[in-house]
Amino acid sequence: MPELPEAETIVRTLRPHVEGRRIVAAEFRAKRVSKDDPSLLAGRRVKSLGRYGKQILFDLDGQFLLVKLGMTGSLLWGSEPTPYTRAFVEFEHGHLCYDDIRQFGSFHILDESPSAYGPDPFEISGADFEARLRSRNTEIKKVLLDQGFVRGIGNIYADEALFRAGIHPQARAQRIRADRAAALLSVTVELLATAIVHGGSSISDYVDASGAKGSFQQLHQVYGREGEPCLRCGELVRKIVVGQRGTHFCPRCQRR
Repeated sequence: MPELPEAETIVRTLRPHVEGRRIVAAEFRAKRVSKDDPSLLAGRRVKSLGRYGKQILFDLDGQFLLVKLGMTGSLLWGSEPTPYTRAFVEFEHGHLCYDDIRQFGSFHILDESPSAYGPDPFEISGADFEARLRSRNTEIKKVLLDQGFVRGIGNIYADEALFRAGIHPQARAQRIRADRAAALLSVTVELLATAIVHGGSSISDYVDASGAKGSFQQLHQVYGREGEPCLRCGELVRKIVVGQRGTHFCPRCQRR
């Protein structure tokens, strides 16, 4: 599933094509993609394009279109429709296809900008981050995946951030010392920023709005490296389940 770096990359590659442009027509080609009427988008101008956590947010100057990419969703500018095209948006000078093989993604037409999730990792203060950890008596990996805690982090970047901070994924969030909480926030922000520079991680279906793959998967230090030597100490990377999610970590570098 695309996470914050992938969503940000899609926004950056799509923004030059749609900002300031008017939507001519829109079609939702599958029942599961939306319960809303696509004709509501016709005539709307894209005031700005941004990211809300892992999601894509079109500000339509009075309304909002929130695109949840799901596991296999792709927003592709100018591509030819396929049997997996679930939504089609025609602009004045081109078109946007939303392709989604597994159909877990969705389009939502909103009257207000969304505000249901926690703060963005790039916006939260160290004090707020630590206070939020203190209120959570559960495994830190589960906390990082909770979009009400901070929005945009998923399985890949939670594993990578915890490894870089030297924190075991099953450590209790409220017991993490202040200095380690500060280090976790710092490495998380640096990790996400670096992943954006590399266009995100393409380990499955993810591509940007031009159809290009990211390359940050080549820099993963634990995610997807089960049974391989840790790049720091040589211990074999392990995989366990935390919060029903496969979790990669180094048992030596991330002691409980």
